[in-house]
Amino acid sequence: MLAQWTRNWWAMVLRGVFAILFGVLALVWPGLTIEVLVLFLGAYMLVDGVFAILGAFTNRGGHQRWWVLLLEGLVGIAAGIITFLAPLLATIVLIYVIAFWAIVTGILEIAAAIQLRAEIQGEWLLALGGIASLALGMLFLLFPAPGALTIALLIGVYAIIFGLLLLGLGLRLRKHGAEL
Repeated sequence: MLAQWTRNWWAMVLRGVFAILFGVLALVWPGLTIEVLVLFLGAYMLVDGVFAILGAFTNRGGHQRWWVLLLEGLVGIAAGIITFLAPLLATIVLIYVIAFWAIVTGILEIAAAIQLRAEIQGEWLLALGGIASLALGMLFLLFPAPGALTIALLIGVYAIIFGLLLLGLGLRLRKHGAEL
């Protein structure tokens, strides 16, 4: 496992750099950040729904359950339309999705850090990143509607902290790989 991590140290550094850039943009344009996330989500659901319906009709002759794909498409289109008509509701739903993503990511990063602990020093950076992910997720679950701007700012701060931690871990992995 250690050899793979040290060989791909640059991926961890890139992840960190992109997280930092995203965090800075979220801090500079917090309103735009949340609006864009919600609009992208709505557009994705709408387009996905249309393609699901197209897939249902093109496969209905050779597939008995084509109606399941049709139903999926109709639900996707409805969800996309609701997102555009009620962006605040979509924002709250998106907050919950981000919360659960951050919690699961945090738990997995802490688990990976525990496994990495036996092989390298500096694994605490990944564990700290996992704790930051977990904290963000818990905050979003406990306070889902403090305001879209606050959420965008929290996402920005989180992304910068997480990015710095990944950057630090990536550089440590590079150093450790060079020592091997």
